[in-house]
Order: sequence, then structure tokens, then C-alpha cells
Amino acid sequence: MLVYNVGEVLARRALRTPDREAVVDLAAGNRTTFAELDRRANRVANSMLERGVAAGDRVGLLLANGTEFVESFYGLAKAGAISVLLNWRLVADELEYLLDDSGTAVLIFGDDFRTVAEALHERGTTPVTTWIHAGPVATCPGFATSYADLLEKAAEVSPVITSGDDDVLCLCYSSGTTGRPKGAMLTHGGQMASILSYLGSSTDFRLGDRYLVVMPLFHLGGLLPMENCIFGGTTLVIMKAFDPTRVWEVIASEHITSGLVVPAMLNAMLAVHNPAQHDHSSLKNLWSAAAPLPVTLIEQCEAKGIDMLQVYGLTEAGGPGTILDAADVKTKIGSSGKAYLTTEVKLVRSDGTTASPGEAGEVLIRAKHVMAGYWNNPVATAQTLVDGWLHTGDIAVADADGFVTIHDRIKDMIISGGENIYPAEIENVILSHPLVLEVAVIAQPSQRWGESPLAVVVRAEESLSAADVVEWCNGKLARFKLPKTVEFVDAIPRNPTGKALKRVMREQFPGPAPE
Repeated sequence: MLVYNVGEVLARRALRTPDREAVVDLAAGNRTTFAELDRRANRVANSMLERGVAAGDRVGLLLANGTEFVESFYGLAKAGAISVLLNWRLVADELEYLLDDSGTAVLIFGDDFRTVAEALHERGTTPVTTWIHAGPVATCPGFATSYADLLEKAAEVSPVITSGDDDVLCLCYSSGTTGRPKGAMLTHGGQMASILSYLGSSTDFRLGDRYLVVMPLFHLGGLLPMENCIFGGTTLVIMKAFDPTRVWEVIASEHITSGLVVPAMLNAMLAVHNPAQHDHSSLKNLWSAAAPLPVTLIEQCEAKGIDMLQVYGLTEAGGPGTILDAADVKTKIGSSGKAYLTTEVKLVRSDGTTASPGEAGEVLIRAKHVMAGYWNNPVATAQTLVDGWLHTGDIAVADADGFVTIHDRIKDMIISGGENIYPAEIENVILSHPLVLEVAVIAQPSQRWGESPLAVVVRAEESLSAADVVEWCNGKLARFKLPKTVEFVDAIPRNPTGKALKRVMREQFPGPAPE
């Protein structure tokens, strides 16, 4: 007997609160109730089933943030199809690899991505046989079917649901910052466990809340909040693209109560915040994820009366790892908190033994919401999932109270003269300089020390020199942690979730470091 299907949750929510606002699509100017959203998701499901899409078939979603993404995701869940969540910032070559790796036969693409879809169709080298254009009928390419026409002809009654539990719901591909992206298989039951983990861990989601989504929905930073909102009856207010000033305007006009941002977004928001113009009195809190939240940003938010919740998680975990409640931010500043209610987290040494309090170790996660494995990649799966534990590749330290502080990725740790240096620690100090807008620290090869830290900095004024940056760190960091080199750039290269692409920077500044 099937217990859980993500699409069925929408149906149940629509039954309980049919007239409550479900989605506010700011770019399209659409406001959709739960009942309307459920009917449209049914049309998506029935249109897929009528065209022979069977349970387990892969359907690609190349869609910007908006209502079409939400209804497609839930409709495909009802049909038992697997949503392949595609990063719309990728070029044709990169998308071609994902489509081929996943065996995607149906692609739903937005009008914004018509050009890349046309390029992929012209190549004829992908497994896609059915192309569906979600945009104005007048701009629908000849090789594609109109999404609007498709839904208009489909039935809006609920289809018979035959998939759920341990069946794969979606493929979320890793960012590919190193090597080829891998498709994490997230199941219906796993995502239900993820939702319950969030809602049961002091996150204060309530019926009637209004949650702002600025993260891309193809990533768990946008996808999981969407699922939380549908489950909990929270209104999802969706921005198509991030704009720091516009975020404050939307918070005020839509009476936003919560939302998730990454540190780079929060930094940009705080830089343009005008207390006289930007009313944020409706905010209960903001969440930060994807990278350690610098202490300076926490302090700035506190000064503005904004409670911050810090969360740590990753795609392979299906979302949750640890969470730091707003009540603990001051006493455990810089920490990512404790494990979620239904999540086990432990730190281990390189030999697999449990690290002591205060000792750095790799973060391991065990929970129902952890991925089932990597799609079509048993070798990578076996390396990552060991004895039921997800090996994250992240380094952290836990204190005596069990609060976990994430330091860095194992691959980003700098070993200089036999000493371990965590770039995030240096980044925190440099970012506290009033003329520094962004910073990322990477390793450069050093003949004397093995590796030395290099700081890549975005500055507010050209008067800031490399010597100024190093002097700012002097006395705040041990001498061996001081950056040997400082390079100034116009922007830190980042992936769509705000993570600094350190691989790109290592290629840009190969060294060697000065001795």
C-alpha cells in the first residue's frame, strides 16, 4: 500500500484550504489558489499520461521561477513521472549531457529558454522526443507542442496515483563545480521526511504565512521551501530573479513573513536597505543557507531587528542537515546549529572514528530524506553512501553542547606547513572590513609551505590595497593563516545558489604563491 505521493499532498491541501492563496507569481502577475493549482497540476498529469508517459519516465523541466514550474512538478508527481530539474543557466552542451545522462524523453521549456531548446532540437543528439513550450502560443516553435494548448485539452480531475514512497520523485543534479554533475535521486517518501524534518524543527511555518522564494526552484533551496509551503498551507510568493532592492519592496507589499537567501544575496540586500523606505515589520525571520553566514551579516541583521535562522544541508541529503534557531544566534554565533528533528548528524575523523568536541571532522548524515543514490552511477553512490551514512565532504567542528560549525569543503581546505587552514575563517575576517563587498579564499601552491592562502576580493573603493587587506587580518588571525596574496576582481564567480566557484578561481590564479 502506497503511503505518500508528493502530488497527492497538493490535492489534500486543496481540499482543506481551496480558496487560500497558494502561489503569487510576481513576474507573470498571477495569483493562484490551492484549488486552482491542484486542477492545473491534474491537467499536467493527465496530459502526460495521455501521451504515454509512464511511471518512472523522465520529464525535464527547463523553467524559470513561476507558476508553470510549481504545477508541472506536482502534476508530474501525480503521474508518477520523474522530474529532471534543469539549471537554466547552463549552455546547450551542458544541458545535452544532463538530458542524455537522465534519459529524458519529454522536455518542458519556458519561452526564456526557447533559443537553447531550438539549438538542442537542431542537434538531434538528445533522447528528447517530445518538446513542450511553456510560453505564448504565438512564439511556440514548430517542433514543439504548446503547453497552454496541452493543458486546455486535458482533464482536470485527479488521475489514479500509482507511485510514491520509495519511487524516485525527481533528479537534482549537483552543481558540477568539480567533474561532471551527478543526478541525486530524491524519492517521494524521502521528501516527505524532509518536510517533516523542517516543520518539526522550530522553523515556525504556519497556515497563512507568506514565504518569499528568490532561490531557483530547480535547486533544493527553492524546491524544498515550495514543498513546505504546499504542505503547510503557506502562500508561496515567487520572484523570477533576484534583485536586492526589489526584495525589500516585495517584503513590504506582500507582507512576507519569511524567506531563504544565501550570504551573497543577504550582503547585497543589506547594502541597499533604507529603513525609511523598506518596511520589513511583517518578517518573522530570514533563513540563510548554501555557505557559512559571516558574523558581520548576522550583526547587521540583528541591528535591524531581523531574526536569522542558519541552515546547513545539501542536495544529496534531500535538504536538511542542521539548523540554528534565532534564539541561539547570539550565544552560538557562526554555528549552523544542531541536527533537524528527524536527522542524524555526526562528525568523523579520517579513520572513521567519531571526532571529539572541538575537533574537526567530516560531516556524515543519516535520515530517511537522504538521496537513494546517484542516477546511473553506482560507483559514486558507493563512495558517498557508506553503511547508511551520507559522506558530505564537508568539514565541521561540534562544541560540547552539540552545536555544529561548518568550516569548509574537504577539497577547499588549505594545508600550509602542515597546518590546516579553513578559508571560511579568513573570509569572515576580511569581509568585516568596511570596504570589502565580497571575498573568497583559495589555495595556491607554495614551494616552501605546500599551499598558501590567496584572497580574491571585491572592493567598494579602489583605494583599498592588498596591504590594507593583509594588515586588517593581522592580529585577528594567526600568522600562518594570513593571505600571502590578495587579488581584486569585479565579481566572485558563483553558481546559481550563490556558492563561490573556487575551482574557477584556482584556474584563474594558479600561482605559485610568493615565498
